[in-house]
Amino acid sequence: MNRLRFGIRLKLLLLSLFLFTIPWLGYQYVWELESYLRTGQEQTMEGTARAVATALHERPTLFDSQSSYLQDVKPGTDLYAHKIVDPIQLDGQLDDWVDYRHLSLHYAEMQLIEQNVFYDPESFYFEHMVGQYNKYLYAMFEVVDDHLVYRPKNSLRVDRNDYLLIAVTDPQGEFRRYIVAPQQSGWVNAYLLDENPESLRPLSLETAIQGNWQETENGYNIELRFPLEIMSSKIAFAIADVDDLQSRERKYIIGTANPNQSDSLGTVLVPSPEIEKILKGLKYSNARVWVVDKHMRVLARSGSIQDATGVRIAPKPRKRDTLWHRIEQDWLFPLYYQILTKPPAGFVDELENAYALKGQDLAKALTGTASSQWRLSPDNKAVVLSAAHPIFIDEQVMGAVVVEQTTHGIRTLRNRALEQLFHVIIAVVFLGTAALFLFASRISFRISKLRNETESAIDENGKILGNIPRSNTQDEIGDLSRTFHSVLDKLQQYNHYLENMSSRLSHELRTPVAIVKSSLENLSMEQNNGNDEQEKQQYIERAQSGIHRLSKILSNMSEATRLEQAIQYSERENFELSELLMGCTEGYRIAYPQNKFALNTHNLIKNLNGSPELFAQMLDKIIANAVEFSPVHKTIMLSLMEKNGYMELTIANTGPKLPENMHEQLLNSMVSVRDHQVNHETHLGLGLYIAKIIAEYHKAKINIQNREDEKGVEVVIRL
Repeated sequence: MNRLRFGIRLKLLLLSLFLFTIPWLGYQYVWELESYLRTGQEQTMEGTARAVATALHERPTLFDSQSSYLQDVKPGTDLYAHKIVDPIQLDGQLDDWVDYRHLSLHYAEMQLIEQNVFYDPESFYFEHMVGQYNKYLYAMFEVVDDHLVYRPKNSLRVDRNDYLLIAVTDPQGEFRRYIVAPQQSGWVNAYLLDENPESLRPLSLETAIQGNWQETENGYNIELRFPLEIMSSKIAFAIADVDDLQSRERKYIIGTANPNQSDSLGTVLVPSPEIEKILKGLKYSNARVWVVDKHMRVLARSGSIQDATGVRIAPKPRKRDTLWHRIEQDWLFPLYYQILTKPPAGFVDELENAYALKGQDLAKALTGTASSQWRLSPDNKAVVLSAAHPIFIDEQVMGAVVVEQTTHGIRTLRNRALEQLFHVIIAVVFLGTAALFLFASRISFRISKLRNETESAIDENGKILGNIPRSNTQDEIGDLSRTFHSVLDKLQQYNHYLENMSSRLSHELRTPVAIVKSSLENLSMEQNNGNDEQEKQQYIERAQSGIHRLSKILSNMSEATRLEQAIQYSERENFELSELLMGCTEGYRIAYPQNKFALNTHNLIKNLNGSPELFAQMLDKIIANAVEFSPVHKTIMLSLMEKNGYMELTIANTGPKLPENMHEQLLNSMVSVRDHQVNHETHLGLGLYIAKIIAEYHKAKINIQNREDEKGVEVVIRL
């Protein structure tokens, strides 16, 4: 079964997948940066809330003296005048109240003030709310009444019909009551009533209170407007229902509070214009600011949460319609925003027209501790940060400042940073992957080329046909190529040596074999001829000489093998090199009297770790070779010196120079440069090869070279 082959290119391509951790790290870094920006935004919001609260501390005139100081707020009784954007047209159609109808309150059985008959839930109830625009208070009533009864045109009484009763306290604290009892559908004004709470006698027409009473299919609508200057914060509304045209007795009175009792009036909270003036300058703060009383009712607000993006980001400059711009818009940005979230153009704001706030941050601020809170919009499109800070008056918490912002600015800033970062990351990943692929392709090509060159250098039979080119590249593949070149070169030399060895052995063996053969033939012929014993002895000696030469050839061939085995079992010891050289030199003078020997140790005393016997054997081989090539009575120089931290032993002799390209080959087995044999001695070229083996045992290197003066050859042993 063939295993799947993974080439270098595929492996590097797989390793390049780690480059995709770069965008992940960049993404995590930007998210971490966003968290720091959010922390900074939160601290900024808390600082803004603190600054606004500081401007409102110890200013009791900014808070309504009655509504803001209430201990408890009764829903439906204590009213809130919602901020109205545009003035209301008093036509009784309630069209101008459409945007605020969700804020209206329902009044029915639970708000009965007077009940003379059993209450029928379907017969009478109404929706009501109040609003404030400029210096006026507006009130709206959508009444469901199964029988609408108007005031008779000739009647002076205003209480024997359906009517609206209003009770307020004026700025001087006086209790005042007004009644609206129209004779027909249309424009209405209120009448000021007697001060006696039991009386409904009108005193005068109050033209400041204006409105419209409009009959509908299910009852009637009432729209009223009166200036804020005629009232304080105490107010109550009540509607009386009369159905019987004969008796004209009241069936029910439903209202916000009992308008005939001054101490039971509710309050109306009108957004403070003074606080709004203070907040007016904050509309440039890129935040929405609320000021609430201690009942969490809104006293004033400034700004829009849709525009409160936090960090202001300059719009992107319009780019020219270039190829890169189209690639960004059509390819890159759609890819990026698969993981990025773009801030929406709009989102649902549940507090858009809120008259009361809630939240843990506000609740904590009303206990006297500043706080902040993150929340999601109802549609989960926006993250809103709110920070609340208490407002103190006479050491008491009278309200709080709430500052809100979204994270749209931070998200936009994050997206822009990631857009640019992703551009760079994609370029790095793409170029890095391409560079790795090209690099792997280059390496794979070079290795394949080296493989092909190596295969073509050797034929199927193992014969070396040539060598591979020597690479000049300074890297591992270049080193491998040069190693292959050197190995093939050595193999080629060795093959050449093996090819020549047969002729060399044939040459060395032919002479002794011929001597033995001829001697035996002559001896046989002499025996047949009956010659004397002296001639026979001569032939026998010649045969023995040939056999001796054959024995010496076999001995020399096995000497190297025996030496390698001896080296394996040799024990190392320390010996002084100079003493060994002096002893050997004296022996050479006796062994070779026809030559002169000179030794110069330069007074070096150096210990060498190894075998002195083997070292002396190495010197014997080198000296024997030098004596053979040196003329008679010439001096052979031995010199020991220290050079570049190494010891060098040089053995120089006069005589013929080495042939070209034979410097390194002479140290190989059975290599010789002798052109003729002197005294018919056997030379297989093993002497220097044995010297090389011993030198390597002593961690030395032998180099054979021509002398600088061109008068001979020198052997340098570097220890």
